Amino acid sequence: MADSCGVSSQTPGSASPAPAFRTRRAMGGSVSFQTALSERLSIIKCSREQVNKLITDHPPQLTPGIKELVEKLHQRSVKVFLISGGFRCIVEHVASQLNIPLHHVYANRLKFFFNGEYAGFDESQPTAQSGGKGRVISMLKEQYGFQNIVMIGDGATDLEACPPASAFIGFGGNVVRQQVKEKSSWYVTSFGELLKELEKI
Repeated sequence: MADSCGVSSQTPGSASPAPAFRTRRAMGGSVSFQTALSERLSIIKCSREQVNKLITDHPPQLTPGIKELVEKLHQRSVKVFLISGGFRCIVEHVASQLNIPLHHVYANRLKFFFNGEYAGFDESQPTAQSGGKGRVISMLKEQYGFQNIVMIGDGATDLEACPPASAFIGFGGNVVRQQVKEKSSWYVTSFGELLKELEKI
């Protein structure tokens, strides 16, 4: 998003970490997620027009195997939710491609002024805070009466959601974060691995 809004995502030699570096620190667990989110958005300051152009020019690409995995889960009447520290306006496009209802999406909301300029983000969203994904899972358990929830993710904020999640599966298909890999009781590098195990059940 930074590059699309005219801000370099990498600033080699700079005393101030670029948005990409701040994201890595948050996902690696070395800084609170809310702090990293606030810092990187204050640098990017994307307008509504820029966000819409980003989605049009660079629509979200699905990781190979995720569509088949979600389809298989849906066939078994398993509810699938997207809990993301990303932005809802983007995550909703992923949900639509996966046939996941939009009310099953929990992500951060950007705020804009009436003229479309960046006005901040909704800090009240649980996903905007450290430990927020765990709070969402607790909410889902209370709302739906789920006994078991399995969290799949590649970042520290995903890992820390277990508990209250019943189990956590670390995913390294897009990026391998050593902390997540080391602390995951089950770590996979492709959704195909999960599909094969699911077919055995």
